[in-house]
Amino acid sequence: INCGTRVLRTTLTEEEVRPHLKELVDQVFRDIPAGVGGHGLLRVSLKEIDEVMVHGARWALEHGYAWSEDVESVEGGGALKGANPDKVSRRAKERGAPQLGTLGSGNHFLEIEVIDEVFHAEAAQAMGIDGPGQVLVFIHCGSRGLGHQTCQDYLDVMEEAAQKYRIQLPDKQLACAPIGSREGQDYLSAMTAAANYAFCNRQLIAHWTREAFQRVLGRDARDDLGMEVVYDVAHNIAKIERHRVDGREMTVCVHRK
Repeated sequence: INCGTRVLRTTLTEEEVRPHLKELVDQVFRDIPAGVGGHGLLRVSLKEIDEVMVHGARWALEHGYAWSEDVESVEGGGALKGANPDKVSRRAKERGAPQLGTLGSGNHFLEIEVIDEVFHAEAAQAMGIDGPGQVLVFIHCGSRGLGHQTCQDYLDVMEEAAQKYRIQLPDKQLACAPIGSREGQDYLSAMTAAANYAFCNRQLIAHWTREAFQRVLGRDARDDLGMEVVYDVAHNIAKIERHRVDGREMTVCVHRK
């Protein structure tokens, strides 16, 4: 849920970073655990996880892990409305608590990248992208074990709901429920809570990435390195939106995967 990406720009060039690359990568790996079951630097209670699921990236801001302008560059301000932590199981929260601020495994990553070529100069300028040779940081991760457990919990709910509402499924992995049903509304509330956890997770990773750059390069992340958020966006999420369908304005549930 809310597997997504965040890009940080910097004022650094490849020539400035390359001599420090090994030390920088080592520091990032120390501060930001990766892999299955990796535990983060934070120790948070289940009550605090509830707060994270409501406030998202803004929880990180309130606790000193973000710059005020960070949340302005996150989809939905980094905190989507409609989250209800009560619809997330205790097991999901227990899995998510020690993993806050970690990458996870699979295709999740943190990359230090160099711009090779700019294809749209006007768009690049608007995003603070200077041109070839500029160093960026690319973060790709989501809601960790909390989101995975939430999906697993609701797959069981949806399988029963599909039978209850007599929905014919071509594959049981496509189990679903009507959006307006109790099961559908419960899942949307739980999914939104997990999505907010993911926004906070990427914010924490960005914070510790900045600290790693500061520690290795001996320069301030804001004033010297300009490590600002370009944007943070989910690529696996369902959202209630207004769209024109067959010439009519309609409220629809859009699932982006």
